[in-house]
Order: sequence, then structure tokens, then C-alpha cells
Amino acid sequence: MGAKSKSETRVSMPADCRMADVGELHTQLKSALGGSQIVLDGTTVDRVDTAALQLLVVFQHEARKRERQVQWAGVSAPLYDAASQLGLAEALALPAKKPA
Repeated sequence: MGAKSKSETRVSMPADCRMADVGELHTQLKSALGGSQIVLDGTTVDRVDTAALQLLVVFQHEARKRERQVQWAGVSAPLYDAASQLGLAEALALPAKKPA
């Protein structure tokens, strides 16, 4: 394995990203904080609830506190729409929604 200085950790979010499945996502996010660069992949998210979005907001705050870079590989329309409806798109640093 290469040097850890530029370690990139990728977290793929589940298609059903609701409270029942947030436990596994929480575990992945916690371990991702060990890397200096974190890439979140929300492209496959079909369903998301407020609990999952709250977890992502807390994760973003913790990552900033630890001076970790968080980027999105992609965001599905349901994820973007849910975050926007709750006013969390900016807090989650979501990329701009691409036109359909």
C-alpha cells in the first residue's frame, strides 16, 4: 500500500439510506475520518430520511473540525431533493444539481 499522507477514503451510501440502515453508514463514516480526503458517493441513493441527512451533517462538521477534505463523487436526485427540502444542501456541501 502507498503512503497514508494523501489517503482517500471512499464511502458509498446505500440505495435505501433510512434510519434502519444508518448504523452501517455511521460505521463507515467514522472510519473514513481517519483519511485526509473523503469521497462520498450518493449516486445510488433512492430513499433517504431525515436521520440519515442529520448523520451526514454531523459527519461534515466533524470532518471540518479535523481538517479533512470531503468531496462528493455524485448525488442522486432523491438525495439532493431531500437535502434541499430540509435546507441542508449547503451544509452538506452538495454539488449543484445537474438538469435532467
